Amino acid sequence: MTRMTQNLLGGVPPTELPDNTEARTALENGVDPFEVAARHPDYPAAWAELADRAFANGSVIDSYAFARTGYHRGLDQLRRAGWRGQGPIPWEHAANRGFLRALHALGRAAAAIGEDDEAERCKTFLRDSSETAADTLNAS
Repeated sequence: MTRMTQNLLGGVPPTELPDNTEARTALENGVDPFEVAARHPDYPAAWAELADRAFANGSVIDSYAFARTGYHRGLDQLRRAGWRGQGPIPWEHAANRGFLRALHALGRAAAAIGEDDEAERCKTFLRDSSETAADTLNAS
């Protein structure tokens, strides 16, 4: 079943990434995110999970690298899904969360290493993409 999203305000329609059921299920079932990323290198949620774990362990540069990979993999998918560099990427659509988490993780790691312009760009991009994602991820 295809879900139609109608934008009654006339703006850019939201972009919804396709689900990768196999990769998502593996992460949900506790498969090591290194293994998930190796099997599904285009799955942003695996890279976001690696970025979060590395950051929590104090490995900021590793976190930055994992987050940047997830961010770029997500951008590739967004473009294939019709995104043209603007418009909402709703947190409410579960398949978008990996990209949004990677974007947040990239900004967090950039801030930690003093890359302030990149950190601010990521913060703005996250809020412009999904206020819900920004509020949710900044609260955690």
